[in-house]
Parts: sequence; structure tokens; C-alpha cells
Amino acid sequence: MKRKIFLTSALIVIMMIGLMPDRAASQSLRPDETVSFAKRNLGGPRLGISIVTGNGDLWQRLEDEKMGRSVSQFGWHFEYQVIPEGGGPQFVVQLVPLIAGVEYGKLIPSGTLAMGVRFPSGIEFGLGPNILLIGKNDMGKSPAKTALVLGVGKSFNYGGVSIPLNLVYATNPDGNRISVIFGYAIAKAKQRSAIRYDL
Repeated sequence: MKRKIFLTSALIVIMMIGLMPDRAASQSLRPDETVSFAKRNLGGPRLGISIVTGNGDLWQRLEDEKMGRSVSQFGWHFEYQVIPEGGGPQFVVQLVPLIAGVEYGKLIPSGTLAMGVRFPSGIEFGLGPNILLIGKNDMGKSPAKTALVLGVGKSFNYGGVSIPLNLVYATNPDGNRISVIFGYAIAKAKQRSAIRYDL
């Protein structure tokens, strides 16, 4: 219960910070106005650490594999953005495949598909499904574990290079995970589009 209250409160605070109005975004649309936006693809490496909490089935499987509660994470980040050119938040879809446990001589793959928003301040949050593949236990259960992922963080931009720092919480009845992930991303392509609104 306390965990849910904390997560809800943190999400509200982040949304309030990110939604602080800027001058361009607060202007309302006029009839027959054309809204322009840019599409951009970002990609770059990701690394970090994940910690498994509790004593559920996920922790038992890590023990069976002779691993500890904390594991390294390495992978790549694919991101698709839609950016209003008049200002305001960016709408983001991310795919993040990762490999964990290399320090234990293991390769534990996982993948996350997150959909979210990045505000002009750089504050971002996203939500989506995650799948983790870890060895079968003595009961012969499937190696696949699914989870719901909530990520919050901030992206810093330096000369066209985006440096995100994210805190990620993955929840599943068999065991929850907390991760800190960072890396960098460079824009690959940019495409401009326009939509006409007839109000």
C-alpha cells in the first residue's frame, strides 16, 4: 500500500513539473491553423543496474542460476519521437532490448516497449510491457516472465546528443525490479509534417 502511494505521488509531482506551461505551448489554435511537427528517430547504447526485491519466484530463479540480487544491464535503445514545432511535449515510443548478468557468466535477455511523454524541461515518463527470459526452475515453469514497467527520468541535451537518466520500476507478482539506466542517443533522421485543423 505504501509503495503504491509513493509511486502515485512521485508520478503526480513529475507530471506537474513537466507540464509547467511555456509560452508557445499555451497558445490556443485558431480556426484553419496548420500544426507542424517533426518526427525523429533516436538510437544509442544503454547500461545500468537492476535489483530484484522480495523473495518470490524471480529471486529463487536467480539463486538457482548462482546469481545475486543485483545484475548489470547492457543493451541498445530505439526511440521514435513526434515533436510539435510550436513547443510543448514530445510523444515518444521506445524499444529497449537488454542483456543482464554478464558478470555472473550468464546472458539473461529482456525487452521493454514503453510509450510516454518527454516535456520541454527534459522530464520524461513512460509505461509499457516488459518480458524477461530466465532459466526454468524445479517446477518446470516457463522461462518467460512478463511485467509492467513504469519509468521516470530526465534527458539532458548537449549539441544534439541526448543523455537520458532513468529510474525504472518493473512489477510482477513473482518479483519486482528496480533499475537505474543511462546512456546516450543521437538523432538519425528528421522528417517534417503538417496537419491542418479545421475548427
